[in-house]
Amino acid sequence: MYTVEETIEVAVPVRTAYNQWTQFKGFPGFMTVVKKVVQVRPALLTWTLGFGPVHREFQIEIVEQEPDSHLTWQGLGRRPVHRGEVSFRPGTAGGTAVTVRIEIGSRGATGVFGGLPRLAGRVVRTELTHFKEYVEGLGAESGAWRGVIRDGRVRPREPKPDRSRAAHWPVG
Repeated sequence: MYTVEETIEVAVPVRTAYNQWTQFKGFPGFMTVVKKVVQVRPALLTWTLGFGPVHREFQIEIVEQEPDSHLTWQGLGRRPVHRGEVSFRPGTAGGTAVTVRIEIGSRGATGVFGGLPRLAGRVVRTELTHFKEYVEGLGAESGAWRGVIRDGRVRPREPKPDRSRAAHWPVG
């Protein structure tokens, strides 16, 4: 098992960077190795990656997702050979530091990069650069999913406090 970690600064607010990242189906539009993403359920996705003539399909489960903070996942199947996290932190000048950390087993996250840590690192770095160019070019997110996931399950949103009653309490 080896770890790949890359960080890039994007010139958009944390909320914008996070919201755009949640638009998984759009990844093939700006990433070169991501060929297709199908969101089966909010916490279950099927990814197709391709590098040259090699293509591999696999499923991941989003284990934890916190808006404007992070998203963690794990590979599914007989051999879950990878897990990862993307985090979003305030950067300089109102931008966002986006960090992707992937732990890859001996066969690789997709079977495409297994045993090639430098290649995997270069691919992650390149794809993050594509994300940066895309989100900065848009200037705003193309959509958002603001749900919370814990232990692979979508959690209900906390109800907002009803402040209207407090404003109308009788004065006595």
